[in-house]
Amino acid sequence: MAWYALDDPNDPKLDELAQQFRLHPLHIEDCRSHNERVKSEETGEYLFYILKYIVSVDHGELTLGTICLFVGRYYFISVRDAQRSECAILERARKAPEGTPPGKLLYLILDTIVDSFFPSIDKSDDIIDELEDRVLDEPSPETVEQIFDQKRKLIELRRVLVNTRDACNTMLRGPSDQIPDDLYPFFRDIHDHVLRLLDSVETLRDLLNNTLDVYLSSVANRTNQVMKVLTVLSTIALPGLVLTSFYGMNVKGLPFIDAQNGGYFVIAAIVISTVLMLFVMRKAHWL
Repeated sequence: MAWYALDDPNDPKLDELAQQFRLHPLHIEDCRSHNERVKSEETGEYLFYILKYIVSVDHGELTLGTICLFVGRYYFISVRDAQRSECAILERARKAPEGTPPGKLLYLILDTIVDSFFPSIDKSDDIIDELEDRVLDEPSPETVEQIFDQKRKLIELRRVLVNTRDACNTMLRGPSDQIPDDLYPFFRDIHDHVLRLLDSVETLRDLLNNTLDVYLSSVANRTNQVMKVLTVLSTIALPGLVLTSFYGMNVKGLPFIDAQNGGYFVIAAIVISTVLMLFVMRKAHWL
């Protein structure tokens, strides 16, 4: 069994291997494309996989790497994304004993990729718990920005995991010369892990939607409180505004307008009307 580990899809060695092992030209084209989704295809001579793994997570943005695998009966070809400087997902397979069959190498790499999603899910869970507390205590535009960052991350995770689940389903459809029968329980275990990850993503998406609803409700309640205070202040000031505007008219015959202490009478009327307005609002439970 020979393992050919290529670090660049544009390596001429890939063309030599394609000619040597009769690899399909479309699969070679997929290896050199940066926009392919996770998928698996089976030919009569080998299995072809495109898998994605998490490189980093920065402010809710996922950086994904791509690796392409050709699994033959007596050979194994891995083509790594040239734009990524590291590929830790291959370390576990590289530590396998010499002569490990290609199907077992495929399992080791796929299992490592699937397991790498769990820390990201756990981190999102912790962030969402923190956001749930913040939307109640101090809702702010920065909080809702983080909510949308996490929503984008979970959408991307779900897209990758759904395609990975479909790839695992392809492995479990029937016997293959490249995958021994004794490996199928291991691939079923990977499939169960992917389903668990998808359940976690869906749960986190629901929590984020609830958190966003709580944020909008908190902002609406704060706005209502502010509007209530402003309305109360406007209502309290209304009697004084009416009296001052009434006595501000340039007409004769108004009460107390010619009195020596007329200004005091008007001030007293403003105070009494304001107190009366406060009493009525308190009686009606508006305060």
